[in-house]
Amino acid sequence: MAIKALFPTLLYHSRLGGSGGARFDRTLLDECQALAASDAAGRKWSAKNYLGGYTSYGSLDRLHLVSSVFAGLARRLDRHARAFAGRLPYDLRGRTLAMTDCWLNVMPAGVVHSLHLHPTSFISGTYYVQVPKGAGALKLEDPRLSKMMAAPPGRAFVSLPARAGEVILFESWLRHEVPPARYAGERISISFNYAWRAR
Repeated sequence: MAIKALFPTLLYHSRLGGSGGARFDRTLLDECQALAASDAAGRKWSAKNYLGGYTSYGSLDRLHLVSSVFAGLARRLDRHARAFAGRLPYDLRGRTLAMTDCWLNVMPAGVVHSLHLHPTSFISGTYYVQVPKGAGALKLEDPRLSKMMAAPPGRAFVSLPARAGEVILFESWLRHEVPPARYAGERISISFNYAWRAR
């Protein structure tokens, strides 16, 4: 008898790494807090679309192109994206990966990031800058959920705790969310997308 795993859903997580890690993280946190305080357009967009929190998604969604600190983060993330892509079942010969979008999320207690996916992207992910104790986990949906017509009960979701300094990567079609949680402080993360292009 043989059992094979076909079409598995892979998830990548790792410490960010790179030289001067602790100092870089402090600089990145300062940059995130300064951006959240100064981005009036982002706060206005968030008031309508990200209740109780702040995201630069509606105002500055390519931070790696406008900030040297976020550009430094993108360079550190590139090696993780390449490593993850190398484990996925795609032919990337003659193709390169490039970050296309990068935005900031600040979530105080009770803020929700509803179930969604990232259309037109290949690999998506999050880097956790600051995670208070008890802050919301990343909740991932089983991609077979809509096709489990007569399946017995099982796990429809898997929750992955958020940890400061960690990178999470997944294929962009995987639906995910951040449910509300009670904690003190702010959960600060940076989300991003990668696409492939021909060389």
